[in-house]
Amino acid sequence: MQVTAITNYELRINGKIFVKKENKMAVKHVEGSNKKHNVFLYALSTCVWCKKTRSLLEEMGACYDYEYVDLLVGEERDKVMREVEIFNPSGGFPTIVINKEQAIVGFKPEEIKAALE
Repeated sequence: MQVTAITNYELRINGKIFVKKENKMAVKHVEGSNKKHNVFLYALSTCVWCKKTRSLLEEMGACYDYEYVDLLVGEERDKVMREVEIFNPSGGFPTIVINKEQAIVGFKPEEIKAALE
């Protein structure tokens, strides 16, 4: 058996493609009762602080969209990272963007609650 290519897009063994990922946007929406703000969460699927942030937003009843940046590949990931860096030049996670003008970086419960009141 000869493995000839393992990339974010495909796995080839003996010239045959076994796994092929499509490069799709992964934005997900969470419905909530608090629709006062436009909330977008940039997160990593393996980040405990990102999970805590999602849990807090859900406890608060926030309506929000989120994207797991680490699950994106290629140009799509690069594009989303450029978006993150507009609000958060260090590129850390979680990054919450509120009303496309305010950003909260990291799990900061009191700051998040105050911003979404």
